[in-house]
Amino acid sequence: MDIQRRRILKGTLAGAALSGIKGSLLFTPTFQAMAEDLPRIDLRTGTGEWIATTCQGCTSWCAKQVYVMDGRAIKVRGNPHSKVHGIASCPRQHLNLQQLYDTDRVVEPMIRTNPNKGRDQDPQFKPISWDQALDLLADKIIALRQRNESHKYALFRGRYSFTNDLFYDKFTKLVGSPNNISHSAICAEAHKMGPYYMDGNWGYNQYDLNHAKYVLAFGADPIASNRQTSFYASEWGNALDRATVVVVDPRLTASAAKAHKWIPIEPGKDPALALAIAHVALVEGLWYKPFVGDFKDSQNRFVAGQVVDAKHFADKHSHGLVHWWNEALKDYTPEWAQQHAGLDPEEIRAIARGMGKSAPAVQVWTSRGPTMQIQGTYTSLACHALNGLFGGIDSKGGLFPAQSAPLNSKFPSLDGYLDDVAKAGLKQEKIDQRGRLTFPALKSGKSGGGVVTNNVANAMLAQDPYQLELIIAYFSNFAFSGPDTARWEKALAQTDFVAHVTTNIAEFSWFADLLLPASHHMFEKWGGANAIGNGYRQVSIQQPVVKPGWNTKQDESELPYLLAKRLAQKGFDAPWRYINEQIRDPETGKAAKDEQQFAEITVKYVTAPLWDGTNHGKGERLNGWQDFVSKGVWNSNPYEYQSRWGKYKTVTGKFEFYSETLKKALVGHAQKHGVSVDQVLEACDYDARGELAFMPHYEEPKRDGDKAKYPLLLVDQKSRLNLEGRSQNSSWYYELKDVDPGDEANEDVAKFNPVDAKKLNLANGDRIRISSPAGSITCTAKLWEGVRPGTVAKCFGQGHWAFGRHASTEFGKVARGGNNNEIITDQYDRLSGSSAFYSHTRIRVEKA
Repeated sequence: MDIQRRRILKGTLAGAALSGIKGSLLFTPTFQAMAEDLPRIDLRTGTGEWIATTCQGCTSWCAKQVYVMDGRAIKVRGNPHSKVHGIASCPRQHLNLQQLYDTDRVVEPMIRTNPNKGRDQDPQFKPISWDQALDLLADKIIALRQRNESHKYALFRGRYSFTNDLFYDKFTKLVGSPNNISHSAICAEAHKMGPYYMDGNWGYNQYDLNHAKYVLAFGADPIASNRQTSFYASEWGNALDRATVVVVDPRLTASAAKAHKWIPIEPGKDPALALAIAHVALVEGLWYKPFVGDFKDSQNRFVAGQVVDAKHFADKHSHGLVHWWNEALKDYTPEWAQQHAGLDPEEIRAIARGMGKSAPAVQVWTSRGPTMQIQGTYTSLACHALNGLFGGIDSKGGLFPAQSAPLNSKFPSLDGYLDDVAKAGLKQEKIDQRGRLTFPALKSGKSGGGVVTNNVANAMLAQDPYQLELIIAYFSNFAFSGPDTARWEKALAQTDFVAHVTTNIAEFSWFADLLLPASHHMFEKWGGANAIGNGYRQVSIQQPVVKPGWNTKQDESELPYLLAKRLAQKGFDAPWRYINEQIRDPETGKAAKDEQQFAEITVKYVTAPLWDGTNHGKGERLNGWQDFVSKGVWNSNPYEYQSRWGKYKTVTGKFEFYSETLKKALVGHAQKHGVSVDQVLEACDYDARGELAFMPHYEEPKRDGDKAKYPLLLVDQKSRLNLEGRSQNSSWYYELKDVDPGDEANEDVAKFNPVDAKKLNLANGDRIRISSPAGSITCTAKLWEGVRPGTVAKCFGQGHWAFGRHASTEFGKVARGGNNNEIITDQYDRLSGSSAFYSHTRIRVEKA
């Protein structure tokens, strides 16, 4: 009791001192005497400062402020200057502090001494100097160029800042390689297909949640893992008071737990619901006529199963509604959806009526879950069509794209810097095989315009179109994050030389020949990001808020600067000349004197139009570079509702229910290969033929694995604590894991509906093995009614066998939990180039 009273007294006195209470009982002589008996409280209030930066732990890219005291970062909060999210924050931001001070970080360059590569091979890394590391890389690059094989160099990029163009694009081209490979196709590229091919927006939308009256979310979990999680989490309670919220997901997400209705749909069947809602909207006359248009005599002719003569309908800001109805939508009744997806017809009608009543303050969300599937492009089209049908596009309470920000997003042209070797190398086919018949990758309407990230491993294994010999990778771990990871391990094992720029030794590092210690994105690096939400676009800065405690370098600026300098010393000076002649301080006009100054100059160059007084028409005024550094954020003007109506960046200039834009892209790809569009779709594993190819339609989901052998479907989900897969060496990650509905602290659990668990004779806490046609993993069983029967839900992110003492059970040997990507089979939504993560992988479960 004496110990407990002492703790209470200590806490009370400390609290009183912090709050500034005076003249109370706490400051009587008796209490002062008691206080002297306690350890002295050293209040450091006011000795630190808040410094602006940006968190890149997820794609929200929130502007932050870090409290720095005595050179240490001790607290993180939302930047109050941000109009996107303000002071709101999510749980992830705090994990960055453990990342920064992680004792398992790579602290100096290291070289592999074991020539054998494999998961069972200890790399036997030994420290070397930066000079030695740069010499190795420079010699490898020059050797490739001397053999006229510069295309066998590749840069792999994961997460990035807005200065990435220098290393990712310009430096790679100067070397003479077409192979700058981003992570985008294992992120969310398929999600962009609907918006682009219907309203011309190749990008992500922002959602006007403050004014929404109806929210329908397909696979999206806004308060846990969608873009602008910080803001949506802070506003979700208010939104529930204003709007009806319906969440469609096989598992009970954090957002579904707070929604008015949760629909635990079978994976891959989301389009059935979206199309049936659209059918009801037309039959019952619920569509938003001021945007879509109407029959000329105002008499509704949409009757289930019956064709409509298009001459009777007058389109307004949309195109092809009647064509869509006649070819597909007329048959997608609620009863049809019940037959194909087990959905309640009356529930479908109720949703359609609620959306019609709320239009145009309606927003339909999609995310990775329903779109990163084998037929994900058409899921994206089907779901996004509802935004057009109910008038939510660019409307108050609806959704809209990002405003533009005046940035120098690209560094200067390479004209005059590319030599003959580089020009020849750039003509080679890219290693990911984008643009081939079976990989249209139709980013922004261009055949081969996108990336097919996960196919790089297949191309490397087949040496088709050639074998890569030198890879530099940063902020990425494809050997962990790409489906069917075993392919990546084999591909990297056979590559001559791999350099990994990383904060921690990861699975990718295990197959590397050279490790380069990276600065932490949030605390030690110059950079920045664009983010959208709440009707605004912001540009926020990253800056070194603390001095690096180890011999690290900044990946996108210091490393290419030093490497260019070393290449020049060895006789190849094009990158060095380009850096010094083209990338200069916007304030002084001078070239950088060293790599640290160059890192800052790259950010100054990109952001100059925001603060140099030349372009203030699109947002708030900043008074010079130091003002931007201090505030950390530039905010755009608010979005102007209906600003795109009648001038969409589509072939017709309208919102396209029948996508002439997609038709143009597919026809172009088909002509490129001398085949028909139907042959393209057949080669790419879609069911659509004829006119269905250019409009939202239903395709029965494809599954890998025999149902008798693999009776369950895997639901791959994101944790609220996943910092792009890099938070798993944080003890807090495991201690707080139960913030994810159904999960358990300090465990990696697979969640089963009790109906399935009974069939499998499983109990809570059982050790289990989950197997698929791709492989198997082990984890712990959890019985939970928040997952649809027939499915197993499991967070991705655990299962590291490298990365650090917390992430693995035995570093380099035994994984902690299971990595979902080891059992997800290698499949694609080929129109976008995206990897499929959802719906297609069948699994079986047995006790381990």
